[in-house]
Amino acid sequence: MAIILPDEPTPIAKVPSTENKTGGWRTFRPIINYEKCIRCYICWKFCPEPAIEFDSPDAHPVAKPQLAKFDSVKINYDYCKGCGICANECPVNAIEMILEEKLEED
Repeated sequence: MAIILPDEPTPIAKVPSTENKTGGWRTFRPIINYEKCIRCYICWKFCPEPAIEFDSPDAHPVAKPQLAKFDSVKINYDYCKGCGICANECPVNAIEMILEEKLEED
């Protein structure tokens, strides 16, 4: 029996992630402790959304002076879904997941 495919198979998504701001789904918010961050960019690599962006080297404090020449990262909360992959993958535990409700109380 032959398999009949439609002329235009349905893609997983018809628009890129940057077209839909998904930050409103978040229950947990990742907070970067820049005093611990070693600018390894593992968080950026593993983020499934375009939520982690590069920032200028002097935009945030550095853990060590040798790191000052490298770009820092920041989280674009418009796209962050709060999945926690960045915090889980961070080798120095520089990202903490905080309940959104707790942030609203502060």
